[in-house]
Amino acid sequence: MSISRIWAIFIRQFFLFKGNPTRLISIFIWLIVDIVQWGFITRYLATLGQATFSFVTFILGAIILFSFMTRIQQGIMMAFLEDIWSQNFINIFASPLRVKEYLSGLVLTSTTTSIVGFIVMVVIAGVAFGYSVFKLGMLLLPFMAILFFFGVAMGIFVSAIIFRLGPSAEWLGWPIPLVLSIFSGVYYPIGTLPPSLRIFSALVPPSYIFEGMRVILTKGVPAAGFASDLLIAALLTTAYLLLAALFFNRIYLRNLKSGSIARFNAEAL
Repeated sequence: MSISRIWAIFIRQFFLFKGNPTRLISIFIWLIVDIVQWGFITRYLATLGQATFSFVTFILGAIILFSFMTRIQQGIMMAFLEDIWSQNFINIFASPLRVKEYLSGLVLTSTTTSIVGFIVMVVIAGVAFGYSVFKLGMLLLPFMAILFFFGVAMGIFVSAIIFRLGPSAEWLGWPIPLVLSIFSGVYYPIGTLPPSLRIFSALVPPSYIFEGMRVILTKGVPAAGFASDLLIAALLTTAYLLLAALFFNRIYLRNLKSGSIARFNAEAL
């Protein structure tokens, strides 16, 4: 792969942000709203009954990590859509740029904005609600790594779907994180779900992360079998990432062979 080509894709997105700062506002406003809204909700819940634990500790940490994963996915999708909306898609692939270089550029763009967003959420959670996600210690690193790569897999998969069905299919990308949150145990333990739905949870890598996170925050130490759960999450994430990349490449080759890539622009809406 050519580093310069990957960097070119990243720089192009950077200039899009520079030319229209409202794009940045649309990225960060939802992060700020999420953390502030859930921060006040958890404070309110803590005033009800005789709570024996901190809702802030349990919910805000999950919100921060889940938002990080979501922004990775949506960042890749949005960067992909920018090329469609600007009708620049054909120009990009008429160049010597390879598919994996293009995807790497989108991932780099999404990673940059998501890390900045993560820092913003951590600062707001700390200043406004006295919460620190770093309570997880060094385990925060593998947690974020798995969520990062799973977010990349989702972003590439959704982009491939849009590439196959056309720009009007972008609405499919927005609810995916919300649907997965049902099976990921972001807001509640997986045991809350009916047994039939727990089967799906076992196939969703974030479920292992958020379950492990709750045990650590409750007991101070990982649960028995935590290492194996983390390994399963990592293996599932790796498999999904490879499948998503292969799927995108397959769609690209199909569109290239059929000639539909030449008609793939914003006018298809």
